Amino acid sequence: MRTPLRWFIVFLLFIATGLSFLDRQVLSIAIIRIQEEFHITDVQYGMVNTSFLISYALMFTLGGWLIDRVGGKLGLALSVGVWSVANSLHAIITNFTQLVTFRFFLGIGEGGCFPGAAWTVYRWFDKEERALANGIAIGGSAIGAVVAPPLTIWLSANYGWRGGFLIPGLIGIAWVVVWLVIPWEKENLLVEASAEKATVPFLTLLKQRATWVFIIIRFLLDPVFYFMMFWIPKYLSSVRNVSFEQIGNLFWIPFLALGIANVVGGWFSGQLIARKFSIDKARKTVMGIAAALTLAAPAIEWVSSVNVAVALMAVFMFAHGFWITNYITSISDMFGQKATSTVVGLSGTAGAVSGLLLNPLMGVVIQNYSYRPLWIASGLLYPLAFVILILLIPRIKALNLEGDPKPVTDSIEHG
Repeated sequence: MRTPLRWFIVFLLFIATGLSFLDRQVLSIAIIRIQEEFHITDVQYGMVNTSFLISYALMFTLGGWLIDRVGGKLGLALSVGVWSVANSLHAIITNFTQLVTFRFFLGIGEGGCFPGAAWTVYRWFDKEERALANGIAIGGSAIGAVVAPPLTIWLSANYGWRGGFLIPGLIGIAWVVVWLVIPWEKENLLVEASAEKATVPFLTLLKQRATWVFIIIRFLLDPVFYFMMFWIPKYLSSVRNVSFEQIGNLFWIPFLALGIANVVGGWFSGQLIARKFSIDKARKTVMGIAAALTLAAPAIEWVSSVNVAVALMAVFMFAHGFWITNYITSISDMFGQKATSTVVGLSGTAGAVSGLLLNPLMGVVIQNYSYRPLWIASGLLYPLAFVILILLIPRIKALNLEGDPKPVTDSIEHG
């Protein structure tokens, strides 16, 4: 029986992923006041960001592994609880060391967010609704990115920069309370509760070709997303001569497109399955459309109008929303409840490490040449990733992960 409670669960996941992006972005605005008050240098600020990225990358895998063992209910409660407490503690910092420490713990908590969301969606939804539910769940991150700047400025104006950390942190703690009182065990879930404790050995997953395909794809594409997140404001300022105030009026548009695409991409995939498409054909159709849309990215460098450039950025982020929703859903389609969080975590760690390594290289390219190579790469990497997916995972279907692991090629071609 399909219970209406499952949509409330998705709404809570939407809030959680939104808080995850909101909480990590508050510092990028509050740092202006923090640097003035505590005399923190730009080099130290870079170290603060690195401390977050390191713990976030590590906990993407460890958090996914943990959630596959304790379940999404407890796992997400721990994840959101840790990062919300860490975010709240930012409000009492008095020096650089405390800021680095609390930022590290923020990354520890946030690393489990998306693996936990993927696990929970698999638990509550069937193949027809799963992509839509995933799209809504991860769509919160885009909305969090949209509201973070104005909300942080408003909170800082009314409650000081410390309030910008404390109030979202308290909201996260309240979220944990609501999450824990939901009566999961009393509902007719799609996956039996007794299956929660059944897990797949880590080495078994590493022997699956599909695991490495999803890792490689995330390693290739996450730096493109980080480029869009971290470099668009600077590009608009230095290349397009857009004022600081106008950047604030434009920067949210691509992320709104991303949030919409997360939901629409999931809905579209579900509609294709309802029209008798196989899971494989439905997921790959939507990801293929996404890959084709990203080919518009290089044109951003050549169009003369700022508004057209931002519109093309929105098209690119819309394509990413189509892609990432069906990418994560494909992992759950193949690895099921027993291993989805672990594989999502492994791929997320790969993406975070890739972003950590390549972001400085992006700066070198921009400083010594231009943004042009990065826009060209942004337009070509998604089609490349789609080709890799098509060639190395001929069919998206549930893998046989029981008992002794099969050879890698058998697991994909025959499993």
